[in-house]
Amino acid sequence: MPDSDVVYETSRTLVRLWRPDEADRLFDLLSRWEVMQWLGTNPKVLEQRSEAELRIARWAEEFDEEPRFGAWAVEVKESGITAGTMLLKPLPEGEGEVEIGWHFHPDSWGRGLATESALGALGKGFAEGLDEIFAVTHLGNELSMNVCRRIGMRHLGITTKWYGEQSELFRIGANEWVVPVQSSD
Repeated sequence: MPDSDVVYETSRTLVRLWRPDEADRLFDLLSRWEVMQWLGTNPKVLEQRSEAELRIARWAEEFDEEPRFGAWAVEVKESGITAGTMLLKPLPEGEGEVEIGWHFHPDSWGRGLATESALGALGKGFAEGLDEIFAVTHLGNELSMNVCRRIGMRHLGITTKWYGEQSELFRIGANEWVVPVQSSD
């Protein structure tokens, strides 16, 4: 794998650009209602593999335009399996606010991979000069809200600001960020 594909890494993951040859895995991830129900204003599953191919190409173009932001593959170092997607991107119709988000394949849930790779994304964002980072989750998405809390984000309540529907809002500022201690295991 070219080193230029890696955006950042954590002790157990490589967070990198999605590769064109991973369209099957991305399609498998985004064609599942248990994943897609929590994404976007009008969630719907992907219906064709070609939609995953287009998404991978679009994410690569967006990264080329602004490498601070993106939707990146989270690869488990030990197995080489792409567990899901980590994103750091400007909020829609915002005033420069940046959002962190994630979606993982159900076969990778419950292993702390979202928390670990989200901590890495916060570190990347703050190292690159962001003052604050937000997370916006669907009401009832307890798993994502728990990740927000584990990475040190503060719950600010319900908002309709960016997505036109009620969402749970979390925030962390650069001055609140504590760099996680890496174990030597």
